[in-house]
Order: sequence, then C-alpha cells, then structure tokens
Amino acid sequence: MMFKTTRRTLIAASLSALCAVPALAQVGDKTVKFVLPNATGSGVDAITRAAQPALAKALGHTVVIDNQPGAGGIVGLQQLQKSAPDGFTLSVVSNNVVILPSVYKTVPFDMPGDFTPIAVIGATPIVLVVNPQKVAAKDHKEFAALLKSKPDQFTYGSGGNGTILHLTGQQYVDEVGATARHIPYKGVGPFVTDLIGGQIDFGTLALPSVQQHIKSGALRAIGMGGAQRTAAAPDIATIAEQGTPGYVVEAWFGVIGPKGMSAADVKRVHDALKTAFADPAVVEAMAKQGNTINIGSAESAQQTFRSEKDKYAKLVKKAGIELQ
Repeated sequence: MMFKTTRRTLIAASLSALCAVPALAQVGDKTVKFVLPNATGSGVDAITRAAQPALAKALGHTVVIDNQPGAGGIVGLQQLQKSAPDGFTLSVVSNNVVILPSVYKTVPFDMPGDFTPIAVIGATPIVLVVNPQKVAAKDHKEFAALLKSKPDQFTYGSGGNGTILHLTGQQYVDEVGATARHIPYKGVGPFVTDLIGGQIDFGTLALPSVQQHIKSGALRAIGMGGAQRTAAAPDIATIAEQGTPGYVVEAWFGVIGPKGMSAADVKRVHDALKTAFADPAVVEAMAKQGNTINIGSAESAQQTFRSEKDKYAKLVKKAGIELQ
C-alpha cells in the first residue's frame, strides 16, 4: 500500500513537472522592451544601444529597443504608461520627461506619478556645435560676438519645443546677451541632419549623438556645457572656462517603468541595471561617449524626478517658452 501511494505521488509529481516546463520556457523566452521616447541617433538611444547586450544578459531575456519619438516624448511615454507593470516594458529617459509638464498646456499623464522611476543612471555631457560652412567662429568668444552682432539672424535647433536641448540652447543665447531663432524638430535625428546640411546654424546636443560628426569635421565644437572638460573629448574646452562661468548644463538619464510595478520587479530591474552598467564593455562605451555613471536608488530616483520637475518649471518660465 505504501509503495502504491509513493508511486502515485511520483507519477503525479512527474506530470506536474512536465506541465510546468512549457510555462517556464514561455517566461524565459519573454522579451524585455525598452520604449524610447526619443528618435534613433539621440543621446538616450546611443546609451541604450551600447548597453543592450549587457542588459539582455543581466535581465536574462532578449532586449529590444522601440523608438517612439514625437510631441517631445509624449508619444513614447503614453505607450509605456499603457503597458503592463511587470518589468518587461521599460524606458530609458532624459531630463525631457520632467520638462514636458511645463511646456504643454495638457499632458495625458502625471510625471512621475503615472510611472515608476527605477534609477537615475548618470549624466551625459552637452556640447555646443555649429555648422562650419555657415559659422566662421572657432570658439565661444568668437561665436558669442558673432551672435550679438547679428540679432535673430542665426538659427538653432532642438529635438522639440521645451526639450532639454531647447532649454540649453536658449540658455546659451540668453547667457551671452544675444538673440537667435529656435527651430524645433521631431527628434534629434532630423535636427542633426539639418544642422549638418546647413538648414540651421547651431545647436546644443548630447555629445554621444554628434561625437562622430565633430571628428569628421561635419560639425565644429564651440564648447562643452559641463563644469569641467570630459575625458571623452579632452580637447574641447568648456564654455565656462572660455569666459562664461554661468553656463553649466548637462543632461541626466534614467530608467522608468509603468505605474504599479511591484517592489520585487523594481529590485530585479534595478539589480540588472547595476550589473549591466558595470560590464566592462558598457563601462568602455560610456567612457567613450563621455557619460558619467552613478546609479542611484529607486527611492532617490523618485525624489530626483520631482525636484527636477520643479527646477525646470522655473527655467521654462524664465525662458518665456510658449505653451504648446
């Protein structure tokens, strides 16, 4: 009798295990999607693609990148907002996401209330570049003088109204006491294309998105926006050291998920981010791009998103940016 009972138990257990195999395989095969509210070629895109293999390894799943630019990032963020809060749909975002509420009359979500900030990953350097065929200036002093001598005759681009690149461009113009016309684009990609093509004259951009164009000579670097030079481009002087100490700007980037993620899923993703960005290949890629990596906690990410939202609201108001 004892043998029969054990035998039945073993058979039942074996059947249960066999039934469980497809379910486990299905979970293992699930894809992690990073919805980027930025166009291909943006700084955030360059960062995510550089980390993609290491992220896949750390998360234990295939990682795909889905670029969803538009409306300054609203299009992609809406898609993330509607996704299941299971940690399989995430986004790498920049300062832009906390600026949106200040530049649009209505935004279809609360930032960060309708999302789950998981970590602020680090910061990426901002560089002021010009089209060398249209702008003769070689450095900040020459360029500032040129801008002031021709009010509203030069144009600068951005990835959209009220984006961090718009604010850093406008801040530069204000800082040197000049005026220039802003041309917003639907993403960094077309912005850079037109800058190289000569349709616009200058712009502020994340270094990773224009580094190759500076090296090729298609664009000329006027100065870095950071407080100190970056090891990724040590020959480019900061605008601060060239005589305008008040101009210090940078773009931070982080990872968010949909609202309602469990503490366990947040920890799982956070741990994977720390592992991925410590991978030697990613460390090297980030160094080449000039990015500073300093992964904070999920709790500090929540605080950063809220405090930065207040900070940029004041900057937008000061810049007099018209609500969209």
